[in-house]
Amino acid sequence: MVKLTQDIQAAYEVETSGYGNPPATNLYHLGLLDTFDPRKVEMNITPIPSIGQSTDAHHASGPIDVTLPLKVALQGDGWKELLGNAIGKTDVYGSVDTAHSLTRDTYSHAIIAKDTSTAHHTLCTGVVANEVTLEADYTAGGYMTLEANCTALYTEDADTALFTFNDNDDYRSVEFPTAPTTDPLLPTDLTVSYAAASDADALQLTDTAGKYVEVGERYMRFFLENGNAETEYTTSDDSTSGVFPATGVMDIDHASSETLTEVINVLNAATSPTVAAIGSGAGGYDPQNLLKGIYRMTGSAVNIPCVALTTPTLTAFNNLKTVSLKIANNNTPIPGKTDSIWLQNSGMARGKADITLDITTTAHDETLYDIYRGATAADRVIPLVRLDFGTNGSIALTNGTITSFSRPLTGGSEVTDTISIKFRGNGDFLNYSAFAISTDLTLQ
Repeated sequence: MVKLTQDIQAAYEVETSGYGNPPATNLYHLGLLDTFDPRKVEMNITPIPSIGQSTDAHHASGPIDVTLPLKVALQGDGWKELLGNAIGKTDVYGSVDTAHSLTRDTYSHAIIAKDTSTAHHTLCTGVVANEVTLEADYTAGGYMTLEANCTALYTEDADTALFTFNDNDDYRSVEFPTAPTTDPLLPTDLTVSYAAASDADALQLTDTAGKYVEVGERYMRFFLENGNAETEYTTSDDSTSGVFPATGVMDIDHASSETLTEVINVLNAATSPTVAAIGSGAGGYDPQNLLKGIYRMTGSAVNIPCVALTTPTLTAFNNLKTVSLKIANNNTPIPGKTDSIWLQNSGMARGKADITLDITTTAHDETLYDIYRGATAADRVIPLVRLDFGTNGSIALTNGTITSFSRPLTGGSEVTDTISIKFRGNGDFLNYSAFAISTDLTLQ
């Protein structure tokens, strides 16, 4: 029988038991597939020449290298998981895991393909995104897409969904999910905006020297000097409103934290003496516009910058043509034996990430070019960029530097700007650059 792509469905499961070890209990649909190849295997065969032979008389086997090209429409939650795979999973509190910031550990998935015409299955375990690209094209019809270039530990085929590699993953009794019924997101469902400046002392914290705070897109996390959660803030504070969903965790997208004034009110009500204040005129700022990063009490005080706006919507990029957000992780595969098989990706170490936003837009004014050509390093920084998907979440990019800007002129055509921006997070402690990207996306 001829294989037909319309018979292929794909689902995923988080490997909660560790790299390459899915629990085989629940599957979630990946959404609309554009590109997918769960059988892309390089056997790394090396021909060995031999004197006295007319051709290479021996073929030496190397480590089996499995890659998984994957491109999906932004439909359902599959794209969020793939994006989270690239950023990393942070256990913010309890069962709430988010793509809060870049992590050092891999966040791996199992991805299973099913041929609905034959019930044949292919399982890739240890799937890790080495690079993902989220794209929106406003010049042509079509959905937004997320392309993920992934590696995998191993790929295996089975007619009954019982796989024998490694942990004998058994999906025979796991229901294969149905495809999402909602339409994929269009480029018009995305708002891309930026801030050209920030207020350096918007939120002022005073506490014991050595304590520190993380600021993400959705949550602020407070820590003691030893790295444990700050116990001053608990779920019983603010009349159990939920603004503190866990010890040391504050939800800055909550009815009790809609402005910096409300933020300092709930912080000060939860502790004694007063620990929080705001800079002049900063009371109405939206706390979601705090610059993402890690801030430490130095001499018992720290100031956290914030964009001077009352809503999360910043200054819109005008007349967008294309938007491309790329996360390149530069992962390092670790060859070795797993289940007695020599594998290229027996282990996987996360590398140094590179966060790049590329946009093309009809030229509108000189604002971005003036930032690009700023007189000082501080003048050349874009403090905050936000990609807002409405009810489907948002992505914050902090401290961007325009690395390239071009505006070619061609007779008889519009003037187009092509801009590339790289991000580095903000703060003064630990791995603050991990907050170059932060999202409010909740993961499985």
